[in-house]
This record gives sequence, structure tokens and C-alpha cells, in this order.
Amino acid sequence: MGILSFGHWVVVGLVVFLLFGPGRISDIMGDLGVGLRSFRDELTGVGERQEPVAPQGNAVLDAGSAEPGAGQIEPE
Repeated sequence: MGILSFGHWVVVGLVVFLLFGPGRISDIMGDLGVGLRSFRDELTGVGERQEPVAPQGNAVLDAGSAEPGAGQIEPE
């Protein structure tokens, strides 16, 4: 009947469940899974891949507006 007995772990589990509630426990487990996955990826070198960098600002250009003022509607 030491600290590793089944009855003790049931009581500890109930206390944790009462303190944190079911929603918080699932959030903690999800965060733990994400952390373990990123740790494993760093160990295997998967995290060293270069990810494409998204353009910043207004980098979307219209192919037909190469000249200044091209594509703008002039008032009549």
C-alpha cells in the first residue's frame, strides 16, 4: 500500500478533476501534445526546413498595371 497504489491515484485524479474541471484538463493535454510533437520534430530535424515567407504589405500586383496610372478609371 505505498504511494503507487491504485486507490491513491484515483483520489489524486478526482482532486485534479475537481480543481481544474474537464475543459481545462483537455486544454492542458492538448498543449502537452503540441509541445511533445514540436520537441520530437526538433530532435529529428524536421523543424529545420525553410518555410515560405508570406509577402508583406500590398505585394499583390495587377499584371496589366505596369505603368503608373494604368488600369485607373478616368472621370468623364
